[in-house]
Amino acid sequence: MSSWRSWHRPLVVFSAAMAVMALVSAVGLVVDDRVLVGAPIWAKPFKFAVSFAAYGLTLAWMLAHLTRGRRTGRWAGHVVVLTSLTEMVLITVQVVRGRRSHFNFATSFDAVLWDAMGLTIVVLWAATLVIAVLLLRTRIADRATALAVRGGLLIALAGAALGFLMVLPSESQRAAGNLDTADVVGAHSVGVPDGGPAMPLTGWSTTGGDLRAPHFVGMHALQLLPLLLIVLVLLAPRFARLRDAGVRLRLVRVAVAGYTALVALLTWQALRGQPLIHPDGATLAVAGVLLAAVACGTWSTLRPAAPARPSRTADDKEPVA
Repeated sequence: MSSWRSWHRPLVVFSAAMAVMALVSAVGLVVDDRVLVGAPIWAKPFKFAVSFAAYGLTLAWMLAHLTRGRRTGRWAGHVVVLTSLTEMVLITVQVVRGRRSHFNFATSFDAVLWDAMGLTIVVLWAATLVIAVLLLRTRIADRATALAVRGGLLIALAGAALGFLMVLPSESQRAAGNLDTADVVGAHSVGVPDGGPAMPLTGWSTTGGDLRAPHFVGMHALQLLPLLLIVLVLLAPRFARLRDAGVRLRLVRVAVAGYTALVALLTWQALRGQPLIHPDGATLAVAGVLLAAVACGTWSTLRPAAPARPSRTADDKEPVA
């Protein structure tokens, strides 16, 4: 594992700043009782700060694995820092103003800020794509590490891309018409207005679909898949099967496939206007098949290998009559 001193320093500093911002937002949650779109007004900067802290730190670690294209990767990391910081500043400005940051066209100033946020999101996604391409071309000695890093990045890119679905007018907004003069265009929820009954902490809708669920789960494959590999390596001294690099590789393959299917399932569920915590029979059936497939793949990988049959020597052969 690479030394932390070789990690992308601006991303590390940015992650530390976001950790501080998360603490500031947590204080805001306690002392500021304002509510916006059905949620405490400081909830959004808190969630974004925590997410950006993890995102930046993981990219800083991944960039240390580059063996070629390091200069390009370094500049892509700089772009991630700049765009992410811009995003957080704009979100915080709107919190201070008491206005919603996302999908807001109520005034010319609100629209300018939202357009700027949209631009930073596109550039951030493109910079992450550049890093993903560089890592796909980089030779990483341990195949399980390579798969965890590349799989996590590609799934995270897909999860981030789901955010672009939220900027499209919702069905009710299209039905109402006058999109050019509407105060709000775009939504997190599907089938219900934003700001309705929601899950604690996440704020995801409990009465309709919510695209933030697959968006969140997809983006954090960036941390969870490499973390899984780290756990496997740490457990290897205690479990003989995990000492085999091939076994760890197959387990990561199962995890990548299962995680990809999970993001697809959550997206399908959200787009049908179905709350995460109230799945219908079809969603439960697909989830059951997915769980069984992951369990089967894990069991077949971890089960003890059959002992090799001893080969028969000339002395073992029966005498010919």
